[in-house]
Amino acid sequence: MKIKSIEEIENFLRPIAESLQIEIYEIAFKQGKSPALTVYITTEREGGIDLDTCEKFHRAIDEPLDTLDPTFGQPYTLNVSSAGLDRPFKKAQDFYQNLQKRVEVKLYAPRKGKKFFEAILLDYDEKVKNVTLQDGTEIFKINLSQIVKISQAIDFD
Repeated sequence: MKIKSIEEIENFLRPIAESLQIEIYEIAFKQGKSPALTVYITTEREGGIDLDTCEKFHRAIDEPLDTLDPTFGQPYTLNVSSAGLDRPFKKAQDFYQNLQKRVEVKLYAPRKGKKFFEAILLDYDEKVKNVTLQDGTEIFKINLSQIVKISQAIDFD
């Protein structure tokens, strides 16, 4: 199935998201027997994204998306979902918002025998794509190309 570019869809939906004080984190399109366009959203508002927010955004974008016609007339299912607390950092903003916080890091190759660890995110260098981390008393830099996933550490207390 041919679809419009994710960038075009995101640019089209961004003003609607901003009017509801939410941000589009990612848009994904699943091809196949049951094609689906899923819009993942996030917010800095107190309380985060709840089911009511997802429903409100879904209703707000449903008709405008029909006008945009992202699938050139082909049927698809529209889904709106929270990006989730454990979402991987993708944008510079994700790194900056989590400075001085605990993060979970999964590496492609082991560092000191570990491929997975938690650390404090001390710095993000957007130009060279490095993060500075503190694991215990050790402070070190890792290039993002060595990281499978970096996300906020979650406590379930």
